[in-house]
Amino acid sequence: MDRTESGLVPRRLPAWTRPQLPDILMDVVVQMPSGVRIRFATSSTRIEIDVKLTLLQQLPRDLRPAVFDLIVDGTLARQALTTVGNVFVLGPGGAGDISFRPGDATTIVFEGLDSEPKVIDIWLPQATVVELRGIRVEDNADVSPAPASTLPRWVHYGSSISHCMEAESPTGTWPAIAAREAGVELLSLGLAGQCMLDQFVARTIRDLPADVISLKVGINVVNGDTLRDRTFGPALHGFIDTIREGHPETPILLVSPIYCPSAEDRPGPTIVGPNGRFITVAGLNELRLTCLTLTRIREMIRSIVELRQGLGDVHLQYLDGLELFGADDAGDLPDDLHPTASGYARMGHRFAELAFGTGGHLARRT
Repeated sequence: MDRTESGLVPRRLPAWTRPQLPDILMDVVVQMPSGVRIRFATSSTRIEIDVKLTLLQQLPRDLRPAVFDLIVDGTLARQALTTVGNVFVLGPGGAGDISFRPGDATTIVFEGLDSEPKVIDIWLPQATVVELRGIRVEDNADVSPAPASTLPRWVHYGSSISHCMEAESPTGTWPAIAAREAGVELLSLGLAGQCMLDQFVARTIRDLPADVISLKVGINVVNGDTLRDRTFGPALHGFIDTIREGHPETPILLVSPIYCPSAEDRPGPTIVGPNGRFITVAGLNELRLTCLTLTRIREMIRSIVELRQGLGDVHLQYLDGLELFGADDAGDLPDDLHPTASGYARMGHRFAELAFGTGGHLARRT
């Protein structure tokens, strides 16, 4: 948590990582609570949450509301939507094209709940920074900590395609859907625009309690042209090595990128084209012989898993991202990069089966 003068802001990376974050955009997405929820038990029929939100608007898209999901005894019971709050406006120029529009605090209200004792999970909006300023229940209502979870803990690391800003609500992200279907407890490190195999993230995962771990890597390495054929392999080995220091036998599932038409056979970087779709930058071919495509990076990830298995890491497995979302699903890629809400839902169902279902890659520990 970050403590402010007026409340608490959840963060998805520990405080010691802050000096190593590369820019303000990563600091913002670290504060976006994808997968974060407030959990307690109460008999109250009304719950109020005072918040100061900072929403993100990516031009030319309209500002999307922040959605709070209320889960009662494991079932979605209420949703609350708002656009009240500060707004970071991200223009087409990326990290250098940012403006800020101040806004007001607001109160999120859930009412008409059953008066019987119940366990409440309030999932915070996945694409909005949330400063929590207060939580209230009815006078005389019982409030207590919820029973500790006995579910296996799944730690997942990924990019915007795991952060799922485009999902309709926080329980509609594909990791949340997969966790619910598989009966595991999610800790999401899906960080939009990131997943560059940063060592501070590897050390964070190393030190977290985890029964199973998944790493969905590669898409932003290609999109940003941040690593080349020479450097990607050692970087991925080092990331896994660091995690293995704290989890020598924890099952790890390494997942390659889903389908992205512009980068399948053409190297990055990618930019947003005039029609709002992501395209790869052409030219300078003589200087880009070692740039990565998605086809190449999938080959490298598979080879690294096979190599490490051959060296004795029997707890490391591989999942081809095209099994989660392939060319046949391209109709649910409106910008040719990020799935729609229905596309994310399909990914969640598929991951639950492929990873946690009978004979799945992570099923043995769950």
